[in-house]
Amino acid sequence: MKRITLILLTLCFLKSVTLANEVNVFSARHYDSDIQLYNKFTSQTGIKVNVISGNDKSLQKRIIEEGKNSKADLYITADAGTLGLFDLKGMFQNSMSPAIKSVVPANFRSKNWTGIAKRARIIYYSPERVSANDLNGMTYEALANPKWKGRIVIRQSNNIYNQSLVASLIDNNGKESTTIWVENLVKNMARDSKGNDRAQILAVAAGEADLAIANTYYYALMLSGSKGADQQEAAKKVLPFFPNQGDRGTHMNISGAGILKYAPNKDNAIKLLEFLLTKEAQQHIVNNTYEYPMIEGIEPHKIIKDMGLAFKQDTKTEVANYGKYQSIALEIMLKANWK
Repeated sequence: MKRITLILLTLCFLKSVTLANEVNVFSARHYDSDIQLYNKFTSQTGIKVNVISGNDKSLQKRIIEEGKNSKADLYITADAGTLGLFDLKGMFQNSMSPAIKSVVPANFRSKNWTGIAKRARIIYYSPERVSANDLNGMTYEALANPKWKGRIVIRQSNNIYNQSLVASLIDNNGKESTTIWVENLVKNMARDSKGNDRAQILAVAAGEADLAIANTYYYALMLSGSKGADQQEAAKKVLPFFPNQGDRGTHMNISGAGILKYAPNKDNAIKLLEFLLTKEAQQHIVNNTYEYPMIEGIEPHKIIKDMGLAFKQDTKTEVANYGKYQSIALEIMLKANWK
C-alpha cells in the first residue's frame, strides 16, 4: 500500500512539473516596459512569465543547441526577416489561433509567427536644404537618383533593418533592379555608413547630409527628450517624410513572436501571444516604445501621431518574404561596397 501511495505521489509530482503554470520567453527586445506587460499578464492569468534576454544570435544559438531539451516557448524579436530566417531553419511551430488571425492582417504574419507591433523605416530631411517640391512623389526607389549624390546617410549593411528594407525592394522590384538601386544608393551616400539610426538623424541636423533613413521610433525617442536635450534639439531640425505614398505605401517592419518547435508550454505561449494583441497590451506597447499598433482601434503615441498619422502603409508586401530575400539582399549590398 505504501509503495502504491509513493508511486501515486511521484506521478502527481511529475504531472505538476510537466504542467507548470508558466511560459518561457526568449526575447531580443530590450524594453523594461515589456516586463511590466508580462507582469500584467501574470496578474490576469496566474501564468508566470520567465524571460531570457539577449541578442538574436546568442538566443538562436542556444535554442538550436538545446533542441528538444529547450525550455523556450516563445521567441520575440524586432525584425520580420530575423523571424523568417529562423522559421526557415524549422525552429517554429504553428502559432496561429483564431483570435490572432482575426486581429493581425495577413501580410504582417506567417502561419508560424505574428507581428505584435509595427515600425516604419522612413526618410528624414533638412527643411533648410530640401524643399517640399524636392520630395514630391518621393519613393525609396528615387533615393538612387543622381540628384541625391553625396546627400544621404544610412546605417551599415550588416544592420538587419536595412537588410529587410532591401529584401522588400527585391520582393517588389526584382533582384536585378534592386542591385542597380543599391549600387546607385551607395554612390549617393554622404559618407561611409556608421552609427545607429539616431546617428543618421543627427548627421542631417548637423549638416553632414540632407537625407537620412531611420525607423520612426528612434526619431520619437529623440523628440521625447529621453535621449537628452541635445538630441531633442537636433531632432527638431529635421522633418519626417513617408515614401511611396503614390503606390504600395511606406515600408513597414514588425516586432514579432513565434512559438518554438519544442515549446513545453505551448498553450500558455498562445495565451501570451493573444494577450499581447489585446487593446490593453497594444496601448501599453505604443505608449512606451513609440511603435505603431498591430491591431485596429489603437491610437499611436502623440509624438508618432504628430509625425503623420494618415500615411499609407505598405500592406501589399508580405513581411514573411523579408527572410526569404535577406541573404540575397546582403550579398547585393556587400558587392556594392555598402560599408
